[in-house]
Amino acid sequence: PRHRKPHRRTSGTGDGPACQTHTPRTLGVIVRGLAVAALNQVLNEGVSVDDALDALPELAPRDRGFLMAMVLTTLRHRGEIDAVIAVFLAQPLPRKSGSAALILMLGAAQLLFLDTPAHAAIDVSVRLAKADANATHFSGLINAVLRKIAVGGQEKLKGADGPRLNTPDWLWQRWSKAYGVETAHKIAAAHMLEPAIDITGSGLQGTLLPTGSIRLDKTQGAIENLPGFHDGAWWVQDAAAAIPAKLLGDLKGKTAVDLCAAPGGKTLQLCAAGATVTAVDNSAIRLERLRDNLKRAKFAAEVVVSDVLAMTGQFDAVLLDAPCSSTGTIRRHPDLPYLKTATQIAGLIALQARMLAHAATLVQPGGLLVYCTCSLEPQEGERQIDGFLAANPAFRIAPITAGECGIEAHMITPQGTLRTLPFMTIGGQAGLDGFYAARLSKAF
Repeated sequence: PRHRKPHRRTSGTGDGPACQTHTPRTLGVIVRGLAVAALNQVLNEGVSVDDALDALPELAPRDRGFLMAMVLTTLRHRGEIDAVIAVFLAQPLPRKSGSAALILMLGAAQLLFLDTPAHAAIDVSVRLAKADANATHFSGLINAVLRKIAVGGQEKLKGADGPRLNTPDWLWQRWSKAYGVETAHKIAAAHMLEPAIDITGSGLQGTLLPTGSIRLDKTQGAIENLPGFHDGAWWVQDAAAAIPAKLLGDLKGKTAVDLCAAPGGKTLQLCAAGATVTAVDNSAIRLERLRDNLKRAKFAAEVVVSDVLAMTGQFDAVLLDAPCSSTGTIRRHPDLPYLKTATQIAGLIALQARMLAHAATLVQPGGLLVYCTCSLEPQEGERQIDGFLAANPAFRIAPITAGECGIEAHMITPQGTLRTLPFMTIGGQAGLDGFYAARLSKAF
């Protein structure tokens, strides 16, 4: 359910006759110009990369794929790109240089990481600069710097510490403090790699992971075009994200509530497990997507538009996938380090504590509560549970054991809770979202 919807906007760059009005050279300028616009939204306007890409006009699949590769690669390797540019640029571009800095960054990304022919990357970058009233004065400089990068950029990359360069200081300091410098470096290195696609369900060929998820071969094509998608036989869900719902065990004949449920991956899991499910979220728009996913998968659930803190009732199983910094998903969302701040995380920690305390009131005596976040921050995971248990003596940790739900020993904390890190393996397969989950039981 977390995949992007098919795009329905139209423009003269699609597959139809309109695209014939553009020469390949002109189309290259259009596609790269859209990439610059998307980067500007993310880096200068605080828009998520998903939203920036979703707002783009429709393109032919190959052009859209190249555009996405340019944007995501630039964000994923931004620190390395900036470092290489700095070697060949005597002084930073002035603030009133329009899109020149972004054009230079995008051009460097193509040369350093995407194997774009130098003449194409440089020529189009210069043309983009000349089309911008403020950047046009720097078109010659962009040409000169990119030519130098084309010749000597790869050599400069060889001696660079990519994981450290690509991680903003505020995150590096947090992870070094929480996990130590060596582990922080391994986390950051994993963020440089394109993530695999995992699904929950059946009907597609791939590698079956111990937890039941299927890891797809990257060559299988667009998600919505794969067999079984429209029949609801499976849905996209990272292997780590699929674990928390499994921790609730046998749900046949039981009631379950999924708090902060949209877009619905965990709701579908609870339905598939046989529970009578209530899905709660405060966003009516996001719940429409959840309803679509329920319909596609042919499941039924009560869908409630509500603030979690206002929810009432009693359930055998309560699942709270709390709002969080999402730092465990940077592999998939390389914009996050540039959109989140330490101040925002502090606010989320306070909200999580309130939500967790309220979720506890929804648990039947003898029932289970699973709290989870897709965050690498212990304050949003382990420390959150420490505080909750100190204030709620009716609850205790129901420890996760190695082998349960296919969970491997290296994923289990001394608390008996789940902690995955991006560089971890599962079933010998490398790469997972960073996730934390705790299973709590309520006394009778």
